[in-house]
Amino acid sequence: MIIMKMRIRYCVLVAAVLALTPLSARAMDRLVTVTGEATVSVAPDMVVIRIGVTSQGKTAREASDANARQMTAVMAAIKDAGIAERDMQTSRLSLQPQYDPNRNAPTRLLGFQVSNRLTLKIRDLAKLPGILDRAIGAGANEMSGIEFAVSEQSKLLDQARGEAIADAHRKAELYARAAGAKVGPVMEIAEAGSAPPLRPTGAARAAASIPFAPGEQTLRVVVTVTYELVP
Repeated sequence: MIIMKMRIRYCVLVAAVLALTPLSARAMDRLVTVTGEATVSVAPDMVVIRIGVTSQGKTAREASDANARQMTAVMAAIKDAGIAERDMQTSRLSLQPQYDPNRNAPTRLLGFQVSNRLTLKIRDLAKLPGILDRAIGAGANEMSGIEFAVSEQSKLLDQARGEAIADAHRKAELYARAAGAKVGPVMEIAEAGSAPPLRPTGAARAAASIPFAPGEQTLRVVVTVTYELVP
């Protein structure tokens, strides 16, 4: 009687272990893992620029006051061009002493330099030339670059995800037929890629009359899918 109880407990334990193991040794030879890919190309509809004012003065106060006057005028001009406050953000503010570059002479303080940089998100590409004209006319003397982006990335990526899964399933069916089996349920899905970061086009100190080309952005999704193979 005792021996029979021990055997029953052993059988229950083995069954529990098999039930808790997601991919048991018996199922490992009935799986296929494939990679699905999909891309969506779209023209950018949004641009991010960094524009600012750099000012000098004999004292820190003089340089700061001059910079504040110029940047206030620049921000007012940008708002007049139709940019909302939520799309304007100060991204850099620095105050640095300026010394005589002559290394053979004793160190001599020449003055101070203040830099104030503003990051703008422009949601209408057609407004970019006019905004640059207004900002430069108001006193902006620094522009660090232009980055084009896509505002509706989430919807486009969802579309690419569906196409990537379909691509993975197509590949799995090819392997299953070659192995004399059929594609069963999905055991695991992992996403390995998504949208690219904003694409910088390089630094520029330019007037609005210089043309720009936004080109296209390519959004890419890569998924790895494991299927069970059935007879």
